[in-house]
Amino acid sequence: MAEVERRIYTREWQPGQSIPNEADLAIELGCARVTVNRALRTLAEDGLLDRRRKAGTRVALHRIGKATLTIPLIRDEIEASGKSYGYHLLSQRRKAAPSSVVQKFALAGQANLLHVVALHEADGKPYVLENRWINEKIMPHSEDICFAELSANEWLLQNTPFTHGDIDFSAKMLTSVKQRFWEQSPTQPCS
Repeated sequence: MAEVERRIYTREWQPGQSIPNEADLAIELGCARVTVNRALRTLAEDGLLDRRRKAGTRVALHRIGKATLTIPLIRDEIEASGKSYGYHLLSQRRKAAPSSVVQKFALAGQANLLHVVALHEADGKPYVLENRWINEKIMPHSEDICFAELSANEWLLQNTPFTHGDIDFSAKMLTSVKQRFWEQSPTQPCS
């Protein structure tokens, strides 16, 4: 199921495009046809595929979502609150991703990804520390982008169709690097 989802999300299989039949997929993926049938049925129930008897299976044109989330442009969010916006690129380099990122991206083994760290400010005070990992194999045109002027948040919202994602909220102690931005004591959690 993960491989079929990957092909849909990376647009290897375009919306409306017919996908290979169950028998061919079973051979290609090295599994039983009943396993492929179950996976395709689940993806159809999730709204990713459109399955029709005798017409085959296609990537759904308009995915039926279970929830809608607006991904804010950090700059717009700050300016809408009446504050002045500031942006500083702190780091942009290709490096080995930690295992937690490799797992979230469903990659095999060690992976070198583009890592972008930037600080967004509201009235000169830290607002968001953006910590992005970008898979250049899925977004090959991102290799040539310099995020010194345009944040990864803004560039991704302008150039990437978001079909799914994870949102994590947490509070943890600040590292010494982050303490200098937030001007907080090391024993104070930061969300």
